[in-house]
Amino acid sequence: MDLQISVFLLFILFATGHSFSCYECMDLTGSCANQNVKTCPSGSSKCMSLTTVTQVGDISAKVKTKLCAADCASGSMNLGMGRTSFLCCNTDRCNIQDAPDPSNVPNGKKCYSCDEKSCSNILSCSGSEDRCFTATGGFGGQSTVKGCVSKSICDSQASVKDVQGASCCEGNLCNSAQSVTQSFLFLCCSLLFFILLQ
Repeated sequence: MDLQISVFLLFILFATGHSFSCYECMDLTGSCANQNVKTCPSGSSKCMSLTTVTQVGDISAKVKTKLCAADCASGSMNLGMGRTSFLCCNTDRCNIQDAPDPSNVPNGKKCYSCDEKSCSNILSCSGSEDRCFTATGGFGGQSTVKGCVSKSICDSQASVKDVQGASCCEGNLCNSAQSVTQSFLFLCCSLLFFILLQ
């Protein structure tokens, strides 16, 4: 009889469900020292940590972020003016550690990247970035973002709203140079915010 009661209580515990949670923070000083536990919304079953390093001229900034995600992959992405490393995991509160700083050690791979004027800049990929990518979007016009990315991120099922054509390719400079429109920064920011808020 006691065994039946124990099994029934265990069934009730499992039937009521368990809320999936992740650590959450955003820190502009380069460390997520003050992180909170957040119950993830429905559809989010992964936790993510990101480290983004942005370089504009002589000014450099590092942002550490932790959050819930519906889909993500571990790896890195390099847009030229910014590099991001991603750590993705799928257990409760698994994103306790910060994502490492993105590698800046060239790996021999080269891809095109864009700035406000053109998409013919040649970018040296680093770390695990073994693919080139191109993404286009429609934010008040057609804009393009190009750079280096890890294969794992290319294979991720995540999609970015308002980005019609995102593709990855192998081989040096396989994401061919093209001109860019004035809304480049909107697409670039949208991709970054999607990654941060996914």
